[in-house]
Amino acid sequence: MNSGLMGIIVGAAVLLLLLMAAVKVVPEYERGVIFRLGRIIGAKGPGLFFIIPVVDRMVRVSLRTVTMDIPPQDVITKDNVTVRVNAVTYFNVVDPNRSVVAIEDHIKGTSQIAQTTLRSILGQVDLDELLVNRDEINQRLQQIIDGVTDPWGVKVTLVEVKDVELPETMRRAMARQAESERDRRAKVIHAKGEFEAAETLANAAVRLEGHPAALHLRILSTMSEISSDRNSTLIFPLPMEILRLVDMLRPPDAERSPARTS
Repeated sequence: MNSGLMGIIVGAAVLLLLLMAAVKVVPEYERGVIFRLGRIIGAKGPGLFFIIPVVDRMVRVSLRTVTMDIPPQDVITKDNVTVRVNAVTYFNVVDPNRSVVAIEDHIKGTSQIAQTTLRSILGQVDLDELLVNRDEINQRLQQIIDGVTDPWGVKVTLVEVKDVELPETMRRAMARQAESERDRRAKVIHAKGEFEAAETLANAAVRLEGHPAALHLRILSTMSEISSDRNSTLIFPLPMEILRLVDMLRPPDAERSPARTS
């Protein structure tokens, strides 16, 4: 009786263990890749399903987006400037079967190819392009990395260059360049202002010459502005007709100069 009871208990325990090994529950964000005697059967899930114990083996694969920092890389740009760049990449598994069969560790593989591509692409651009055309460089990085990881069943959705560290000497040079550029713009604006002022004064002179009364009004306005201040300035108005009369009565230069004798 005791041996028979023990056999029943052992059999029940083995059956229970086999049942527990056969029942698998996979959450919504995972898939279970099934291998039967070493050959891939396919991905199952999410939810509850059964496998054959001992014969089948399940590998869990997460389908959630992975946010991975690309370690800082020392890069020499096309114009021979050494910069230190770090970035971040977002990717997720779209084919669980290929992510298990095609590569041993798809996360590590994606990280390595992201670092290599970052150094390669940034070495082909100038420093100014790296600082200005950041969006275009991000798209190029995403397309190249995604093209490499596509056979692994991994989709790279986004690559962003986060920070570009410049050498101290390059920062000072860029600051001097920006200051010189501001000085150039200030001088150009000042010159344009002088040019516009000269044109306006020329037009005003032509207008006043055609209207003598306006010139008198302008003179009176200037006299009023000067007299409004408390100063000792004396203003003696002289009619313009007197100056014109003196100019008319003045003898020509030919008459004033002595005649040369031959």
